[in-house]
Amino acid sequence: MFPSSPADSGRDRWADNDRPGRGSAALDRDAAPSPGPSAGPWGAAAPEPDEPAPAVPPVPVRRLLSLAIAGFAGLLTVGLIFGAQTAGPSARLPYAMVIFGVQLLYILAWTMAMRPPALLAVAVVAVAVAAAADLAAVWPEVATLAPLGYVAAGGFVAAVLAQLLRRTDRKRVTESLGATLMIVVGVVSFATLIVLTRVPSGTQAITVCLAATGVSLVVARVMDTIAPVPRLAPQVPRGASGVVLGAMAGTLTSAVLGSYIYPFTPTRGAIVGLVAAGAAGLADLGANYAEAGRQMAGEPPTMWIARHMQGPLGGFALAAPVAYVMSVVFLTPH
Repeated sequence: MFPSSPADSGRDRWADNDRPGRGSAALDRDAAPSPGPSAGPWGAAAPEPDEPAPAVPPVPVRRLLSLAIAGFAGLLTVGLIFGAQTAGPSARLPYAMVIFGVQLLYILAWTMAMRPPALLAVAVVAVAVAAAADLAAVWPEVATLAPLGYVAAGGFVAAVLAQLLRRTDRKRVTESLGATLMIVVGVVSFATLIVLTRVPSGTQAITVCLAATGVSLVVARVMDTIAPVPRLAPQVPRGASGVVLGAMAGTLTSAVLGSYIYPFTPTRGAIVGLVAAGAAGLADLGANYAEAGRQMAGEPPTMWIARHMQGPLGGFALAAPVAYVMSVVFLTPH
């Protein structure tokens, strides 16, 4: 007969950890802590999400400084335009002296801001290039830009050779070729205004183009004093509204002057002014971006007055050859 009690009565049940067939691997697996909610697919802790980078505080806009730069741009405009008005067939040297003074300011600002190798040697070469370019614009019997091209090429080669003479600066020469070229070409570009006074209707082209350039730079800086919004970049203390309104004001100024100055017309004046004002505004803004890039790279700050003169001087250096090209395109009979 079968017993009335179950077969396993009177015996202890197997404990969970003592059940046959469970080895050390099963025990280790049971003893392992269960993965938490942040665990990965294999039980490893999942990486924590990246924390957001701290926001870079925007560079404050110094309103009085922007107003002072606007005043400097206005003075450059008046000096270059009225100097061209006083130049005549037998009175080129006074205007060449005015241009030479502006070239010296350009050399000071751009060499101190860009700091090429052998800075002093590059500055001396640039001064010699400025004097040679002015003489090349005054003395030839036929007004042409060809001598200025030769002076620019020779000056660039001389500046590079001056940097190669110093062993400590040779490694940086290839990095600074653009800076050296910009300094030399910028200096020579001012001399195109002297050549422009020697061609028919050249003085009128200087008046229209440089007036548009000056108004563009002044209005842009004044708008930075009033409302520098929207900010173009946190590290650049400039507003987009100033750049846009400056170009518009320069175009309007040249259109108004074109209706009074022969042989311009309002349409021609507006086109010439738009090109000159837009180019000068972008050159001014590019100088601000370059300065912000140097500061973010940890380079030592440059001379205070030099880095703030750099933008307007760069704008006029670009506007000078633009004025010559515009006079050839619109004022030369075809």
